[in-house]
Amino acid sequence: MAFDLQPHLRGKLIELRPLRSEDWNDLFAVASDLRIWEQHPENDRYKEDIFRIFFKDALESGGAFVVVDRENRQIIGSTRFYGYNPEKSEIEIGWTFLARKYWGGRFNAEMKQLLLSHAFKFVESVVFFVGEDNARSQKAMEKVGAIKVGTATRTYGNHPAARNVKYVIRKTVTDG
Repeated sequence: MAFDLQPHLRGKLIELRPLRSEDWNDLFAVASDLRIWEQHPENDRYKEDIFRIFFKDALESGGAFVVVDRENRQIIGSTRFYGYNPEKSEIEIGWTFLARKYWGGRFNAEMKQLLLSHAFKFVESVVFFVGEDNARSQKAMEKVGAIKVGTATRTYGNHPAARNVKYVIRKTVTDG
């Protein structure tokens, strides 16, 4: 069975649907908040020209989603699957951001659970990379049960390579 990188996933609070080009205005309205990016290695992603590159890459990735608040139907963020490796039985979840109003756990936890439940139909491990100085996102990863396994160097947009912390969540018997 082939890994569907862009299913439509629904939870109680949010739904994840494939990113479309017509989502630009709504998603940029969320992303233009500089506080979202202040700890990220690409901390200027709130700027329109920088976000346009991020958005284009997201569309071309074939695994990007918008996060929609089920109550008010507004786009509140984005995430994506990336780097599916069937030989290693793993995939990455990343490029995730939410509007600040949705920070604090419930929405991120549901989003990760929806993505993990889907991913574990196809892989044994899900990996995440978080900027070494992004304490907020590292804490969020630990809240959803990710285990720190090392570091890696990644390049984001027009910035020099940055150190990242690598996290993993492995499939358990109850996941699949």
